Amino acid sequence: MTRDEALFEFLLRLGDNTLILGHRVSEWCGHAPVLEEDIALANTALDLIGQTQMWLGLAAEVEGKGRDADKLAFLRDAWDFRNLLLVEMPNGDFGQTLMRQFLFDAWHSVLLGRLMTSSDERVAAIAAKASKEVTYHLERSADTVVGLGDGTEESHARMQAALDYLWPYVGEMFRSDPVDAEMVAAGIAPDPASLREEFDGIVSRVLTEATLEIPASSFGHKGGKDGSFHTEHLGHLLSTMQWLQRAYPGCEW
Repeated sequence: MTRDEALFEFLLRLGDNTLILGHRVSEWCGHAPVLEEDIALANTALDLIGQTQMWLGLAAEVEGKGRDADKLAFLRDAWDFRNLLLVEMPNGDFGQTLMRQFLFDAWHSVLLGRLMTSSDERVAAIAAKASKEVTYHLERSADTVVGLGDGTEESHARMQAALDYLWPYVGEMFRSDPVDAEMVAAGIAPDPASLREEFDGIVSRVLTEATLEIPASSFGHKGGKDGSFHTEHLGHLLSTMQWLQRAYPGCEW
């Protein structure tokens, strides 16, 4: 694998994470519990889609095969996606959505902080821009997790159930493979495992305040970031997200 091939794969991972999570969050538009949350979730989704445009746009440039961000988003099949399994998990109830968001935000904020010192100036610039948005995402999702976790008996139970359900998908964030090794060697990105300590610090602090217990199991699902395995949920999501472009190839607004 050449450096550019590895960089392309790495950029797909970044762009696919924000694309799939952005779509998931957008599914709450018009359905959130209160108007304020509806607006906040819609804005979060817009931020993530904006980041997708930058990451996939750069990926297309690195690939050099005439594709752009839209083609990468709408004309790939499920097995070509490189997102973490966590982000394709269903929304569930409001608590599950915010727990998924918090776990992703905690990891995302740490990763972007490291990418701002990337040897690739393009990667560093995108990370710096995205980091400003993700700082707010993390603050908001953490506050909501605390509010619900340390809220009523019902909200606490739901947040603990959400954490128990989603925790097995956290480990994939810190697994390394040949793509990561190439990025580390080039100084473009950090070793995924090196992010774990800071992530654990953020998560432990927030979940302790939320009176929630981190599951003891160390089991972790894998396969999303290298495309070797995705859940059935991704296929259903893509059928909704991509249908217009698939039905009317090349259509323009």
